Amino acid sequence: MNKYYLGVDLGSTTSKAVIINEKDEIIGRGITNTRANYSVAADIARDEAIYNARFSILQRKLEEEIKAKPEYKKYITDLESVFQYEQFKVRLDRLGEELLKTCKTFFTDAKQQEEILGHLRTIRKTFKPRIKHEYLYNNLGAKNQFFRDIVSEQYNEEVNKLGMALFEPLMIVWDKSISPAENQIIEFNFKELVYKAMEELEVKYKNLPDSVADSKSVNFDAELNLLKGNFDTVSESLRSHIDEITDLEFNIANMTGTGYGRALLPFPQDCIRSEILCHAFGAHAIFPETRTVLDIGGQDTKAIQVDKYGLVTSFQMNDRCAAGCGRYLGYIADEMSITVNELGPMAMKAEKEVTICSTCTVFAGAELRELTNLGEKREDILGGLHKAIIMRAMSLIARSGGVYNEFTFTGGVARNPAVIKYLGQLVKENYGDKIKINIHTDSIFMGALGGAMFARRNIKADLPSAKKTAENA
Repeated sequence: MNKYYLGVDLGSTTSKAVIINEKDEIIGRGITNTRANYSVAADIARDEAIYNARFSILQRKLEEEIKAKPEYKKYITDLESVFQYEQFKVRLDRLGEELLKTCKTFFTDAKQQEEILGHLRTIRKTFKPRIKHEYLYNNLGAKNQFFRDIVSEQYNEEVNKLGMALFEPLMIVWDKSISPAENQIIEFNFKELVYKAMEELEVKYKNLPDSVADSKSVNFDAELNLLKGNFDTVSESLRSHIDEITDLEFNIANMTGTGYGRALLPFPQDCIRSEILCHAFGAHAIFPETRTVLDIGGQDTKAIQVDKYGLVTSFQMNDRCAAGCGRYLGYIADEMSITVNELGPMAMKAEKEVTICSTCTVFAGAELRELTNLGEKREDILGGLHKAIIMRAMSLIARSGGVYNEFTFTGGVARNPAVIKYLGQLVKENYGDKIKINIHTDSIFMGALGGAMFARRNIKADLPSAKKTAENA
């Protein structure tokens, strides 16, 4: 029986899980919002990693066949995306139940209650097909967007189309319903959802148009056309393999928990590791020449120096407040009434960087409103804000020992294009243009990866003795 190893990084804003095999290869990734109940978040991230691992193993089993028949790979990718839509539908139904329950509890006036209930049903009925289309045709499941964010964006769009008198009651119902809905652990039947996904794909491929828009790529068209004409053959060819992975039992031989909330994980104490150690180990595993690691997470920023084995030699961290971290960016997004994902692209349009006096979350809202009242463009304000975040990080890097050899950026904020832009500029200005900066598609999973690798090796490691007190901060 194959052995697998699990790493869970329970952060303050997101929880990540990674499963590796005995060769240190990542076979499963899972990510979710961190909830008030940390064990719920850890369980959901772990389950998502196991679902993803099943599809990964399926693809590995078919490597040779995929070389000869590339449409197999396209089918497996689509199957996983539609599987995630089937999960989404179940969660959406649970949220719908919560919305109706909240409405009936909160509004005692029968006429008002019935009006709000009618709008809630209409809103869900309106946006559900749009989300389905994104999953089936634009691979929404691969974009690591959380259930709350997907639904919130669509819900807000529909609410804003209604009169102002309805805005407050509909948002009250949303605010009181989303957390209870998110905090539910749902036992998904993997085989049942996979078969439902296969049925959805059959409809999708049979309904594909005979011709496509000129803007579509040739490769994309070819893949779709192969599946359109070959769907039944591909589906039947893969069915036995799909049945095999649905029945596969995962033997998690060992596990490691890390992250901001690691002390709350339901893991034995000897299975808990510092997030500093895990981010360093994970970054070094992907980029073996790494000697400096910067991790900007939800609640803190860490500058880490590592040796040739990926073990920590020194570090500095900003752990006194969330200034310049993921939660700070979330607060800025809320102040500007945009999503976190829009912050970076908007900052990239800046024509200048407005000087930001403070990156303190407490004063951020007031300063943003003041700068806006002075006529500064939002893009320029965000440009200055992103640069200020990286300047704070560069100070930590300098105190930890500076940058040399390869530099690796980890954490969720590594997905923000404006942060990457200013990081590249400031590293070049301060340490020259020969430093190689690594940013991986799995940057947000580095802590969980390091945890899984510690679990496989079952080795003891600690932070440098002079810094041990900071570990518990």
